[in-house]
Amino acid sequence: MNTVLVVVTLVEVLLLVLVLAGYLLAITGTLAKISSTTGLIQIGVHAIDDQLRPIGPEISGINGALEKVANALANATR
Repeated sequence: MNTVLVVVTLVEVLLLVLVLAGYLLAITGTLAKISSTTGLIQIGVHAIDDQLRPIGPEISGINGALEKVANALANATR
């Protein structure tokens, strides 16, 4: 009787270890997908940053021109 209980216990422990290993493999796969997606997002953000960087000085020029227009309009309405 004791031998049967020992064998059943070992089988249960083995099944538990296999199930836990399966879950860990599933988690590893999910984390790999997340890592890949995060890398793609990082590349996209860098591309957006590179494309928007030259806009800064242009906006200052546009704002300066708009201030001149606003001042001219304010003087014209007086």
